[in-house]
Amino acid sequence: MEDPTASNATPPANSSPHLSPPPSMSTPIISLESRINRLINANQSPSPSRSIYSDRFIPSRSGSNYALFDLAKDGKEDGAGSYATLLRAAMFGPETPEKRDITGFSTSRNIFRFKTETNRCSDSFSPFVSDDGPGVSQSPIKALRKVSRSPYKVLDAPALQDDFYLNLVDWSAQNVLAVGLGNCVYLWNASSSKVTTLCDLGADDSVCSVGWNFRGTHLAVGTSNGKVQIWDASRCKRTRTMEGHRLRVGALAWSSSVLSSGSRDKSILQRDIRCEEDHVSKLTGHKSEVCGLKWSYDNRELASGGNDNRLFVWNQHSTQPVLKYSEHTAAVKAIAWSPHVHGLLASGGGTADRCIRFWNTTTNTHLSSIDTGSQVCNLAWSKNVNELVSTHGYSQNQIIVWKYPTMSKVATLTGHTYRVLYLAVSPDGQTIVTGAGDETLRFWNVFPSPKSQNTDNEIGSTFFGRTTIR
Repeated sequence: MEDPTASNATPPANSSPHLSPPPSMSTPIISLESRINRLINANQSPSPSRSIYSDRFIPSRSGSNYALFDLAKDGKEDGAGSYATLLRAAMFGPETPEKRDITGFSTSRNIFRFKTETNRCSDSFSPFVSDDGPGVSQSPIKALRKVSRSPYKVLDAPALQDDFYLNLVDWSAQNVLAVGLGNCVYLWNASSSKVTTLCDLGADDSVCSVGWNFRGTHLAVGTSNGKVQIWDASRCKRTRTMEGHRLRVGALAWSSSVLSSGSRDKSILQRDIRCEEDHVSKLTGHKSEVCGLKWSYDNRELASGGNDNRLFVWNQHSTQPVLKYSEHTAAVKAIAWSPHVHGLLASGGGTADRCIRFWNTTTNTHLSSIDTGSQVCNLAWSKNVNELVSTHGYSQNQIIVWKYPTMSKVATLTGHTYRVLYLAVSPDGQTIVTGAGDETLRFWNVFPSPKSQNTDNEIGSTFFGRTTIR
């Protein structure tokens, strides 16, 4: 504590040495030694352990707020505070309100303070919480959803081809998985795990693509001979065979009663299964094999990707593309329309490109691009949350769940030893199945349900063993 007697006493006239204040100040000459002696003598029982102050500069901590850091003030700085008061009075005279206003200095003030402290809870020191200032309520940051790094089921799929340009897996609205293996198509019921052989094309033909209609009642099968077959899944009966392509049909896409087929012959045929003709129109524009086809959710736009590194967008009546994108530098097989934003299209490039690009087909603009580091084989949006999943080939063979539009990684899944060439999403939107040249189909729970969207519990952690699809 400061000694009021020492700060107000008049020093002896013959005290020496002394500090001389500037001539402009009207403060009388004050003896520093006298003030210090009087401070020491004021203590009736001086302690031999009292600090002795030398001519070194010792900063005063009397103005520090120890409570802010949960530190107790031990009282050892009181002498330093008294010494600073004496020194200041000796140099500048007794402190008065006028001088405090001029200097702006007070012993109760922190000098190195950027801003006054505020009442903050302990949670505010979290690196994920920003200081939005007074009057703004801070809600806790939502933790990233936990996604199991292991598939909950693995099916052996003998003869599943390691061909980037084919599309051999599709999941129906009836919860039935269709898989093309060699010259046969197998149906696996996800509810009962029952396997059914839908068709056998014979030794002279092979399956190149499969695609369910919207209701999941009929399956289209593209063949290496350039034909498209329509099968009734419930009766395992072929209802129609359509021709028109000269080479293999590697891509199929449904839009209500219209079936689009893409071929190695560079063309896209539009087929209305209600008409007798094999196709009602022919779309031309690609300079190489068509390997990706997807209709938008409103059935107004068709996106196509080819081995010519081109991405085209067609409307319902055009025979020439209405939008052309040439930014990819490798084959474009991975195509996906967002179910959340009208006109938002995602596309992925092959080994020489490795990028996922986003387009607004309404304004005809390229929105963004991200380099994934490996060949992009498939893309699919979640219908429950604004996320998408990509599967990859050379060189990492991984599966990545992305959060859009930040494109931050929610999860990276590994397990396939070959390129992850095939992808399909379950009808509830929570599970994906991936297929690769390692002849396995792996089932992963990667997306939340539309109602729960649980972020606390890990989903898909149960492993049900390994079986075969045929």
